[in-house]
Amino acid sequence: MPEIVQLLASPVHRFVGRPADGPAPAPPGELVDEVHLRAGLGIVGDRYFGKPAHRNASVTVIARESLPPGADLVQVRRNILTAGIAVDDLVGSVLTLDSGDGPVRLQVNRPANPCAWMDVTVGPGAFRALRRKGGVRCTPLDDGVLRVGPVAVTIDT
Repeated sequence: MPEIVQLLASPVHRFVGRPADGPAPAPPGELVDEVHLRAGLGIVGDRYFGKPAHRNASVTVIARESLPPGADLVQVRRNILTAGIAVDDLVGSVLTLDSGDGPVRLQVNRPANPCAWMDVTVGPGAFRALRRKGGVRCTPLDDGVLRVGPVAVTIDT
């Protein structure tokens, strides 16, 4: 069964400046057991929540199958880590996730392309390895809650 493996809602940008200088420290509590989404705005408490420039990319989803062993959301800075969902194939679709609190629809707008920071945070070669597997950028279409654990999945094209 598909699952939500991790959730990240971080109030700060960690990848600022040059990758060679390393990321800013992670704030405590950015990995959470549940997130609250608002339609058209993103994840409450996240750095991109309600930012007009990020309305079509306020929620990012990546598949665990795309990451090397040991890598997680802290390194790749996506919001939702799934297992059992081929998210990179969903651009142009509506991904509906229901982790027990009702369905939340995400309009999958475009790929979340990796950047040079991946070689620093995940490991050498990660930037190249994550091309076409860096996840997707989405807009939430509903208010709702997502939790870590099993998730019901519907995909509408």
